[in-house]
Amino acid sequence: MSDFLLIALYALGAGAAVGALGAVALRLLHDRSILLHVSVLLVVTVAAVAAGVVTVAAAMFLSPHDLQVVLVTVAASAVVSLSVGVGFGRRLATAAVWAAQAREKERQMEAGRRELVAWVSHDLRTPLAGLRAMAEALADGVVDDAATVHRYHQQIRVESDRMARLVDDLFELSRINAGALRLAVSTVPLADIVSEAIAATAPLAASRGVTVTASETGWPTVVAAEQELARVVTNLVVNSVRYTPPDGTVTIDAGRDHDDVWLAVSDTCGGIPDHDLPRVFDVAFRGERARTPVATPQAGGGGLGLAIVRGLVEAHGGKVTADNTGVGCRFVIRLPADLRR
Repeated sequence: MSDFLLIALYALGAGAAVGALGAVALRLLHDRSILLHVSVLLVVTVAAVAAGVVTVAAAMFLSPHDLQVVLVTVAASAVVSLSVGVGFGRRLATAAVWAAQAREKERQMEAGRRELVAWVSHDLRTPLAGLRAMAEALADGVVDDAATVHRYHQQIRVESDRMARLVDDLFELSRINAGALRLAVSTVPLADIVSEAIAATAPLAASRGVTVTASETGWPTVVAAEQELARVVTNLVVNSVRYTPPDGTVTIDAGRDHDDVWLAVSDTCGGIPDHDLPRVFDVAFRGERARTPVATPQAGGGGLGLAIVRGLVEAHGGKVTADNTGVGCRFVIRLPADLRR
């Protein structure tokens, strides 16, 4: 057997042994991170080369000095290879995770779009059918007594307002999703925002017998877009009022933690099932199974209010969460105290 064939067999045997151990290690780590898999694969590759070189060098009966030179050369090459490989492996793992998250987010957005189309189609079809029927009745003279004509006119206005709110919510949500939202930030007193939200929801709260309360003092200021922040707070208060039963209470409070300003809206709706909590901010999710609203024109919504809240809060660099409190729910938004830093 020639020397070259013998050297090849020695190198092949050493490399195969290391490769077999690496295969076992990769199988045992099948559910671990991509970065760990890449790192193990690099170590196995470098170790297989090093094992082959060392085995061949030992078989050639090199002098201690020459063997030491070979080992130092292999070790230096292994360090460089592993350093470069781990660096690129980390980038590869990050890219793979990002791609997986992007695909999952796209899948969720697509499911949300399909659900949104179904909800909007339903929400528009029903009032449009009613409006058409009432308009035809008025035009054909089927209804001619003053009281019924007045009631029809009132109902047409109510349904038109509801559809206008739905279209407005759709436009706002499209701006958020398209990244076309431009925030004109300024120093905003939360006390003024909360006062306006309470005033805007007062008719709905009165019709449902719900009490809305807020502290009179201790309100912080925040650097935010006033119009968008007002919409966030109003949507949260309206949502809580809609799902709080008669004689219930909605409480608004706020404060400051380090570099964050927080505002919380708590209600006595009875709570949301745990499996629905992660979905309350999804597009078109209404949660009727969790909190059944009273069938009134004021109570009908397109399921977009909380999705808009999340989009506007995240556009400010903040976060919104929802939790159960035992007697109801607590929605908390956290915003950076100063967006300009």
